[in-house]
Amino acid sequence: MSVEQFQDRNVGKQNYVTVDIEDYPVTGMDKFRRVCRRTFRGELFVGLWVVLREMFKFDIHTVQYPKEKLPLGPRYRAIHQMQRLWESGTERCIGCGLCEKICISDCIRMDTRIDENSRKEVTQYSINLGRCIFCGYCAEVCPELAIVHGGEYENASEQRAHFTLYEDMLTPVDDAIAQKQKEFPGFGAITPYEDERVTKTPLAY
Repeated sequence: MSVEQFQDRNVGKQNYVTVDIEDYPVTGMDKFRRVCRRTFRGELFVGLWVVLREMFKFDIHTVQYPKEKLPLGPRYRAIHQMQRLWESGTERCIGCGLCEKICISDCIRMDTRIDENSRKEVTQYSINLGRCIFCGYCAEVCPELAIVHGGEYENASEQRAHFTLYEDMLTPVDDAIAQKQKEFPGFGAITPYEDERVTKTPLAY
């Protein structure tokens, strides 16, 4: 179609179909008849039959929470977890503070110190879950993959300032050594078969 046909506002030349609209009721009796005609149509009883049919069915699809829980995706962003090394059970967090700097909701607080071996260690680490928006930036920026998002999403609290401490998120030593710790289960994890995709750098010696 050309532009001239769209710009032509003459209704008589177009193939419009007029809609039959009934006259508006004037008297009270005509209004009552229209209400009765619209109320007691067959569609009303069809809708009522569908509701009654579904009401008396016994194949209920409702999940009986908390006894039943829906499965979550492996990269679901829930409450944070701090990982350990499998071999030694030491903490992966090196206290670089990148997660604290990149947090857009400013909910991560970290305090570090230098230990007797001249290594930086984390003394205080907390996440305010009341402010956290679970964006996953902290898990993405972590160079040691120490912080990930786990699958624990039940973080309701009676207080507005609901903090999670470092010890609560850290994997127990026994589980880490026994390899009960799931390797990188949360958001920010390495994709499967990532080692095979890495291009090896040629050595000059």
